[in-house]
Amino acid sequence: MSSRRMIPLLAGLGLLLLVLVVLSLNMGRYPITPGQVLHMLLPDLGNSLGLPTTDGQMQAIFFQVRLPRIVLACLVGCCLSAAGAAYQGIFHNPMAAPDVLGASAGAAFGAALAILLEGSKRDITASAFLFSLLSVGLVLFIGRRGKGRQVLVLILSGIMIGSLFSACTSFVKLVADPNDQLPAITYWLMGSLAGAQPSDVKFIMVPMLLGMLPLYLLRWRINVLTLGEEEARAMGVHTGAIRMTVILSATLITASSVAVSGMIGWVGLVIPHLARKLAGPNYSRLLPAAMLAGAIFLLIVDNVSRNVWVSEVPIGILTALIGAPFFLSLILKNGGNSG
Repeated sequence: MSSRRMIPLLAGLGLLLLVLVVLSLNMGRYPITPGQVLHMLLPDLGNSLGLPTTDGQMQAIFFQVRLPRIVLACLVGCCLSAAGAAYQGIFHNPMAAPDVLGASAGAAFGAALAILLEGSKRDITASAFLFSLLSVGLVLFIGRRGKGRQVLVLILSGIMIGSLFSACTSFVKLVADPNDQLPAITYWLMGSLAGAQPSDVKFIMVPMLLGMLPLYLLRWRINVLTLGEEEARAMGVHTGAIRMTVILSATLITASSVAVSGMIGWVGLVIPHLARKLAGPNYSRLLPAAMLAGAIFLLIVDNVSRNVWVSEVPIGILTALIGAPFFLSLILKNGGNSG
């Protein structure tokens, strides 16, 4: 795709995301009109325009519940999609997803362990984040000492460590209180943004930005890594350092996302392929498109989750129900060619 076509595409995705955010702020079981939203976000402008005022209850719902959830939906979708696109590039594997190195399995065990120990919501988030990093740290430790192709060793190590942490999670579920702890663990594993708070956004914003910034700045170098080791070295690129930086950045944003949202699958697998169809395989354009498309997708799914049914459906179930058929259609259209 040419640069002149890429600018309108990114602008269109950004505009669509902005429109969806505005619409999402007005959606919910407690109705809030666009004028009230504008008054709460820009009170001086709202007063000058004579917009309807809001009471304390409405402001609490908006700032403590609805706005943090929408922000987290956009951040998590953006991060998971970017991590999936990065992993697919450096591992030369169209089936690579953010959990390829065991980050999600480690986070699941950390959250389940914190729930078993009756930790607070902040404790659960912190435990999931730390065990997610620990899981990938073990994979990298094994991968550095394994013999053979490093990419293959990393993927196999990720499968092994992920399986190990999944077994530990199953054991925690086995010994958990079936009346209280087990339902909480099961619900967390399904993935949800329910109960999102401003403190969650503040807690996770820093690691997300620390991971997204180098990933975005190095996006053109991922193109070189997709050519293979010998070709990349011939072009003067230090493949080991670049690959490790991309892995650490993608791991950081994956751990941050899973820690606050639980297990939300398919976003990091499907959306990069959709972005590749829109923007092409060049990571200089693919990565920004994947970020915007991921935020749009997860925001739409979360709106469906919290507004369509009487009782909220975990978002991880909806992403699987939507993502799996969509990915199957991409396979059938491309004949198995990832782009």
